[in-house]
Amino acid sequence: MKLSRQFPLNALRVFEAAARHRSFTKAGEELGMTQTAVSYQIKLLEDHVGEALFLRKPRRISLSEAGERLAPKVAEGFELLREALVDLRNTADGTLIIHATATFASQWLARHLGLFQLRNPGIAVRLETSQEVIDFSRTQADVAIRTGKGDWPGLRSHFVMRNHFTPMLSPKLAESVGGIREPLDLLKLRIIDPADAWWRIWFTAAGHPDVALDTYPRSRLGAQSFEAAAAVAGHGIAILRPEFYTEEVASGRLIQPFELTCEDGSHYWLVYPEARRNAGKIRAFREFLRATLPGFESVTPPTAP
Repeated sequence: MKLSRQFPLNALRVFEAAARHRSFTKAGEELGMTQTAVSYQIKLLEDHVGEALFLRKPRRISLSEAGERLAPKVAEGFELLREALVDLRNTADGTLIIHATATFASQWLARHLGLFQLRNPGIAVRLETSQEVIDFSRTQADVAIRTGKGDWPGLRSHFVMRNHFTPMLSPKLAESVGGIREPLDLLKLRIIDPADAWWRIWFTAAGHPDVALDTYPRSRLGAQSFEAAAAVAGHGIAILRPEFYTEEVASGRLIQPFELTCEDGSHYWLVYPEARRNAGKIRAFREFLRATLPGFESVTPPTAP
């Protein structure tokens, strides 16, 4: 069936933004429109479908039953359009744009992407890093490596690896206080980012839930890889994922004084928009991770709310 010239494509775009934000005001800010213009476009769409798509309440809106049915299909439709445009901009085989945290990028991706490109010579790779959780509708990234529970609405999630942690420090720093023999010995030294929730989790598991971490000076470095570098330099104790730093341990630059490791339920996941699951370059990267990581997809993500 052909779309008529009266098909409200612009109104659908406005509806998608309003449904995602649950706000006419925020949708207008994203699209560069006034709230009145957003309301007008939503009314046009409601007149077109013959049903109310939002329930208007004082100071807030919510999707009606019809709106709840329509929203995911409209979002997927716009994602398919975005994918088509991105594919046109890319080369014939495509450029895979990967977004990851600085730590995962430096400690795992940078060491393995060369192998991925050897196996997939037709796919160029661009790696972007930040600590921010990206919005796929507002970025060119094809996939992302995120930490969390794997339950992001609208995204396909594949478990990559567990994220556990333990204190690590330079051997020289440990020797400066006569060695680290029990958990409380760590408190004799500078703790890198004592406000990090991982520290409280670890000390509690070690039998010391009441350590006064809030009395230590804060030193937020922004990424685990930066904290590891500070620990190697002897500037304090960092709480790290030990598998990322096996080379530093083997070379004697870091030690792990205790076998105890802990988790906070937040692990590494490969994520991408559900509508892009069959894109060739995404499928190739997914299969590469499956072949490279023994635990890939060994944990099933919970159903997203």
